[in-house]
Amino acid sequence: MTSGTSRREAIAWAFYDVGNSAFTTTVMAGFFPLFFKQYWSAGANVTESTWNLGLANSLASVIVAVLAPILGAVADVGRAKKAWLAGFAALGCVATAGLFFVPQGNWPLAAAAYTLASIGFAGSLVFYDALIVSVASDEDSDRISSLGYALGYLGGGFLFALNVAMATKPSLFGLPSPSAGVRWSFITVAIWWAVFTIPLMTRVHERHTPVRAKSARPVADALKQVVVTMRRVRELRPVWMFLLAYWLYIDAVDTVIRMAVDYGLSLGLPSNSLIVALLITQFVGFPAAILFAKLASKIGTRRGILIGLVVYIGVTIFGFFMTTASEFYALAVVIGLVQGGVQALSRSYFSRLIPPEEAGEFFGFYNMLGKFAAVIGPTLMGVVGLLTGSPRFGILSLIVLLVAGGYLLMRVPEPAKSPV
Repeated sequence: MTSGTSRREAIAWAFYDVGNSAFTTTVMAGFFPLFFKQYWSAGANVTESTWNLGLANSLASVIVAVLAPILGAVADVGRAKKAWLAGFAALGCVATAGLFFVPQGNWPLAAAAYTLASIGFAGSLVFYDALIVSVASDEDSDRISSLGYALGYLGGGFLFALNVAMATKPSLFGLPSPSAGVRWSFITVAIWWAVFTIPLMTRVHERHTPVRAKSARPVADALKQVVVTMRRVRELRPVWMFLLAYWLYIDAVDTVIRMAVDYGLSLGLPSNSLIVALLITQFVGFPAAILFAKLASKIGTRRGILIGLVVYIGVTIFGFFMTTASEFYALAVVIGLVQGGVQALSRSYFSRLIPPEEAGEFFGFYNMLGKFAAVIGPTLMGVVGLLTGSPRFGILSLIVLLVAGGYLLMRVPEPAKSPV
């Protein structure tokens, strides 16, 4: 970064990761799967509740996957990435707060609110990811992308630690029960998310280029532009090869994030141990994401991603044989070392492959494939668990996706960094 203004904008952009990471940590990875299985699906078979949770994740992902390219094109032709981000973030915040009001045993209503919150979360990321070209040069993209994930781990971990205290020591907060602590945590996530959206909205200046003029009919023009962009993606070999590789390997990464707690519960591990493991991942992930950016500067972004995928293959094999909480803790440390790095380097790698003036459209396709991957992964775990009667084979099946994605990634050339 070359100026104080750009540094402030980059930090303001990264703060949105602090806000939305509360949703991924407290809700998506932590309390929602736990509450869904033990509170909203009380009395249901463990494989049945896993299937229902996977279905809720997949439904949200399908909706966002269909919308993502259109949303990205709307952002570019309408030059309104920040406004659309704010709208989807508002949907996510309101739906997350709505989980507070879902009564015990009503898993369909919980799934509906969670689906809406996930749509808000994922929809906002289409525009958030596209804004990286407004705050980072090619040379800074690895560092800025990793900064966002690192701050997200730190901020999300801090709020999650507070939420865990609310659930385990409710009397300290004037709450009558652990379940009340969990329900109130959904309110705190909504507020936290909203507050950390403000810096991006007030300080980040969306970069506009003379290539794309503002449209008076952004939605209609966006639909036409999606077709054009699809043709362009096919013509740009590095772009479509990377998108295919990303679609495969991010499936496994996202599935581990979304289904880890449910998997541990299905194995009979104590819920408190699973929550501690999530906290370990968050606080290990903070410095690890930054270190991954430094590693990428030494060996290349693509090699950095590949190292993370190899570690994930080891995680799935170890997870298949895992039986104790201490082993789950060990997995949490290892996942924390590579999770943010794989996500951050993937985002920055893609940002250097695409034309910056069409970042919204191309990141629309990037997020579309990411969400379609999240359709396959949770559903795959649920189906394999139902067919085999054991969730262990579900997690083992993720190896195929990691190997295939890594192989295709190796065939994508490393994008050259432009001078500052």
